[in-house]
Amino acid sequence: MHAHSVPSFSKNEQRTRIVVVVTAVMMVVELIAGWATHSLALLADGWHMATHAGALGLSAFAYWYARRANMRDYTFGAGKVLALAGYTNAVALVIVALAMVEAAVERFLHPESVAFDEAILVATIGLAVNFVSAWLLRGADTHDHSHDHNHSHDHDHSHDHNLRSAYKHVLADALTSVLAIAALVGGKYLDWTFLDPVVAIAGSIVILKWGVVLCRTSAAQLLDANPAPEKCDAIRTRLEAMEHTSVIDLHVWDMGPASRGCIVSLLARDPRPLSDYRAAVLDVAPFTHLTIEVERSQ
Repeated sequence: MHAHSVPSFSKNEQRTRIVVVVTAVMMVVELIAGWATHSLALLADGWHMATHAGALGLSAFAYWYARRANMRDYTFGAGKVLALAGYTNAVALVIVALAMVEAAVERFLHPESVAFDEAILVATIGLAVNFVSAWLLRGADTHDHSHDHNHSHDHDHSHDHNLRSAYKHVLADALTSVLAIAALVGGKYLDWTFLDPVVAIAGSIVILKWGVVLCRTSAAQLLDANPAPEKCDAIRTRLEAMEHTSVIDLHVWDMGPASRGCIVSLLARDPRPLSDYRAAVLDVAPFTHLTIEVERSQ
């Protein structure tokens, strides 16, 4: 009573690859423009985008690895590599947020003369690129996967933390681009040089929050946290509704996006056919891997 399948994320993978290429190109443009215009805000945004280009590249690698990995080498498949990539990206978000604070303090203490017109133009283009990238990732179907069609599709199923992390990275890039534009416009027209460090610190707080939340959710999958306590309660209720049957052990965990496992141990006076117990469990929720063991009570 075991079933394993490799999730298919062809659409997600293709769109992530496109975003990686676009982000990498814009990263180079912003770094060069930041150096040429002496804009610390634009340069910081470029390095921020460089970090995300690497993280998004890791996301693309995670999709490739999950598809190409030899399933015989993994007890429950390689689906968790996506959660691992999501966790790694979340850590990168936290590091970037802290680096932004450091850059903001440095900018506040040592303001520089900036070629505002050129810097604003490049920052605006970077923002447009971020919007397009976010649209590509947001439009990807997080339920684009294969599963056993013998049971119903459960929309409360596990999520693609890898895609979520890539989307968060692009949103963080968009935020820093907005902050850079605001600081440059304020510096050009109002001579408010203090705007750059202030908005950078505010943006870093938001990014830090995103990173912590994503870190927590992806870590839960890596640590086999129970993803659906209500499903466990429903399974227990359904099985114990059978006469002289009790659940002595029950485990439910995420094996990866669109892939969930369940192990149930039962104690029954007059055991029924395993197919009856299997039908009762799958009537509550679909599982890629399902193990049921029954002991006869005395």
